[in-house]
Parts: sequence; C-alpha cells; structure tokens
Amino acid sequence: MMHAESAFQLQQMTSILHSKLSKRGVDLGCLKTDNAVTQGKEVHQVLNLQQGLDSVFAKKLVKLTKESKLKVQAAIQGEKVRITGKKRDDLQQAIALFRESDLKLPLQYENFRD
Repeated sequence: MMHAESAFQLQQMTSILHSKLSKRGVDLGCLKTDNAVTQGKEVHQVLNLQQGLDSVFAKKLVKLTKESKLKVQAAIQGEKVRITGKKRDDLQQAIALFRESDLKLPLQYENFRD
C-alpha cells in the first residue's frame, strides 16, 4: 500500500516503483494496481505483485496446450505448469503458442532442456 499527500505525489511514487522494478527485471504486467482512494488529506493506493499462476489460469494453459494437438504433455505443479515432450521442436512450438495467444500475464520459461 502506498500513501501520499496528493494524487500527483502518488503518481510520482508509482513512476519510481515502475522504474525500479524494470531495472530488476520484473515484468510490469505482474503488478496489479487498485484505484487511488482519498481519505482526508491522504491518498492511498494498493499494489499487488502476482507471483506464480492461480489454478484457473493454469487450467487455461493446460486446455490451450491440449487443444493445440502438439505432442507435449502439460501438468500443473503448484504455481507452475510443466510442459514435457520428446523433441525440442515440440517444446518450442508450445512456447510460440503461448506467446501468440492473448494471455494478459507475462510468462517465464525455465529449465528448457538442450
């Protein structure tokens, strides 16, 4: 939660926060901001940083993978979705499929085998 004396100061703080997050490699698509609320002389705004995937979004990714008819398997593991396949080309096609679709959430790809 951010507190400021005016809406202008709150905008300046948000700008600084965005620059610091981008320098650290955090995608700003993960940052969810609520509307600014004025209470008396102060302005408050709640910011939430989303880490991991919720179950609804993970199920959407698994469904998208199965509908694509690629030769890969998708499994939900906690806050991650694991895609496995025999060929590297199949895994690259799955990554391309996720990038083409309009998911509204930045994804990270880890542990890509060679």
